[in-house]
Amino acid sequence: MTIAISEIFGPTIQGEGALIGMPTLFVRTGGCDFRCSWCDTLYAVEPRFKRDWTPMSAEAIMAEVRRLSGDKPLLITLSGGNPALQPLGGLLSLGQAQGYTFAMETQGSRAQDWFAKLDHLTLSPKPPSSAMAFNKERFDACLAAAGPQTRVSLKLVIADEEDYRWARALADQYPQLPLTLQPCNPAPATPEAPELETDTEALNARLRWLVDRVSEDAWYRARVLPQLHVLIWNNERGV
Repeated sequence: MTIAISEIFGPTIQGEGALIGMPTLFVRTGGCDFRCSWCDTLYAVEPRFKRDWTPMSAEAIMAEVRRLSGDKPLLITLSGGNPALQPLGGLLSLGQAQGYTFAMETQGSRAQDWFAKLDHLTLSPKPPSSAMAFNKERFDACLAAAGPQTRVSLKLVIADEEDYRWARALADQYPQLPLTLQPCNPAPATPEAPELETDTEALNARLRWLVDRVSEDAWYRARVLPQLHVLIWNNERGV
């Protein structure tokens, strides 16, 4: 059984979420069941880029991971697109047997039994600004699929006041989950420009606004973080 791979790169650092700053190697899968209005990885989402995706076995993926990491086990981040669409159970078993750990981010739209094998699972349902609807039943199924040893966290992207109010209401339903808020990238990619340069000044302004909103509301549970990789490398691929 093969896995659609958009790119494998690193070692680098995790740029967002609960594991921000952690050394990691990325395995980005191709394909997604969402079409978010501000998606910044269209090359791993749009079917028009499918010709650039490579079908790979778990063994071939781990061979490339081991080459890039110098055979030194570290954290592997499974990304997309939506990696939950791919058959990743065998990859998890193979990599963990070789000493690697795995983190994955998904919007929580498709549950898989292999979620229980993950070391870290970030659930990132999309806010109103994405133009994608939140499905609580599917999200809860993803949460239930995580194993007792899987560290699950909630990451919410915020573009505006409507997103902020939505995030507060949603987070209140899951008080047991560590919570990260992230300002939305203000320069979404397009099919014609899948790596559009980000307006970092606008991104920082949105980050400051989000910090102010959390402080005003005394929402002390929320951890506010930037997209660190965007601040360092913009939207460049493979970093």
